[in-house]
Amino acid sequence: MISRYSYTQIVEGKSLTNSDCVKVIQDGIKIGEIDIDTFSLAGEQRLDVLSGQFYGTSEFWWVIAAASGIGWGLQVPPGTLLRVPKDISRVLALL
Repeated sequence: MISRYSYTQIVEGKSLTNSDCVKVIQDGIKIGEIDIDTFSLAGEQRLDVLSGQFYGTSEFWWVIAAASGIGWGLQVPPGTLLRVPKDISRVLALL
């Protein structure tokens, strides 16, 4: 499993740092390999709670953060534009 809390990930024999994961996610969005939904937060919301709503688990909050280019804070201010990958399995397959 890939986790934000580990500096280096081993994914199918590859070693990836967190910055590698961010780059893969952002590049995947730019070239259309990762479809996203975008929305602006109406109030303060936690990314782990949003991850639970979108993916059925809170553990992928860092994917939303990486896709949105907002760093690693769980709480983001109202009005923040989020880019949420539609299919978490597609994101994980690219990593």
